[in-house]
Amino acid sequence: MKPFAISLLLAVCLAASAKDKAIQELVLDEQTVYVIPVSANRVTTISFPGPISAIDAAQVTVDTRKTAAFQIAHTKGSSFFSVRALAKKTVTNVNVRWNKKTYVLELVESDDPLLSVIFQYQPNSAGVIPAAPVTPSRLLALLDKAKAYSVLRVYHPDAVAQIEYRTYEKEPRILDCKDYTIQIAEVFRFNPEDTLIFRVLLKNKTDKALRFAPNGFSLRVGDRTYPQSISDASGIIPPSGEVPAYFAVTGTPNGGYNDISLKNDFFVILEAKPAEPPAEDKP
Repeated sequence: MKPFAISLLLAVCLAASAKDKAIQELVLDEQTVYVIPVSANRVTTISFPGPISAIDAAQVTVDTRKTAAFQIAHTKGSSFFSVRALAKKTVTNVNVRWNKKTYVLELVESDDPLLSVIFQYQPNSAGVIPAAPVTPSRLLALLDKAKAYSVLRVYHPDAVAQIEYRTYEKEPRILDCKDYTIQIAEVFRFNPEDTLIFRVLLKNKTDKALRFAPNGFSLRVGDRTYPQSISDASGIIPPSGEVPAYFAVTGTPNGGYNDISLKNDFFVILEAKPAEPPAEDKP
């Protein structure tokens, strides 16, 4: 091989090595402070295993027109954010809340930044993130709180301060199921219990009563399906009528933590069929 070709190959290998060093995978540990070098002319993207609940930081801004040491960009409900330095020789900490734990990152301005930091969750023996157990009585209490949310928000705001809420009043979310429709009216997220509660309206498009299993609700988010953990529904939709129903989804089917953001596109799955006539009316 010619000397020039050897030099070129060496340069390519060194460049690839430098690129690899700029991308790091780290195991999450809430007892560790992670030092992450960032620069002013590069963007560093920091990724977590799932949607981030909250980010707290000092000397950080989302608007470059404001004075700060670092700029951060994050979309609520996403599992990553990007940062870059706005000044030389600056240091700050960013605390990221994920899966009910706080992880501390120390941002340091540097001429040799990391370009991508990918945090991985240390899997347990079951290979899932364990979710805290939620008792049936606790689920009933959450259901009652969701039903009373509009009143509590006005007269007892502290009681619902930690509940994430989304309404579809201005942009109705209606799922057409041929003989009936499922309209998602409201959704509530209780973070400590990793539980979402949906209020839906079931509308019969036929002139015959439709029956459904009150415990037959499930939720599809992306390519994953979550069965209900509790519900409050009548089990019948009257002819050309409409009935409300509530159902909850807690954790994941394999006992993990779902951490589902309310910004997702939700699909409610429920099977309703024409009601069977009473036995005495059958021929």
